[in-house]
Amino acid sequence: MDLRILLVEDDELNQALVRAILARSANPALCGAQVVTAGNLAQARAALAAGAFDIVLLDMRLPDGSGLDLAAELQRHSDQVSPAVIALSGAAAEQRDAALAAGCVAVLGKPYGPTELGSVLVAHLPVRHE
Repeated sequence: MDLRILLVEDDELNQALVRAILARSANPALCGAQVVTAGNLAQARAALAAGAFDIVLLDMRLPDGSGLDLAAELQRHSDQVSPAVIALSGAAAEQRDAALAAGCVAVLGKPYGPTELGSVLVAHLPVRHE
């Protein structure tokens, strides 16, 4: 079963960066990942309602609000199978505690490279029981 990632990021360059990193990954679980992008919270909510994701890469600053709001919503619905939420932030040090309190499993500071992104994703890959 392929890894499904929801990338909630309004910057098209950052979207392209994540896709390129995953496409070039040496880890088979990552290079086969299906990435769905959402440019704002409304699109992210619609994508989450339409299908299940294993991981959500969530920018903290979006045009229609804070990524922390969506992280907290997903945390409140923890009775359902929830994706691992990884916060993406240019102010990672300042937002770390708030992101973790909102339900994020990790905070990745911008800018990040292939090693950092790959490491955080691998650390939070879902366990498959087949």
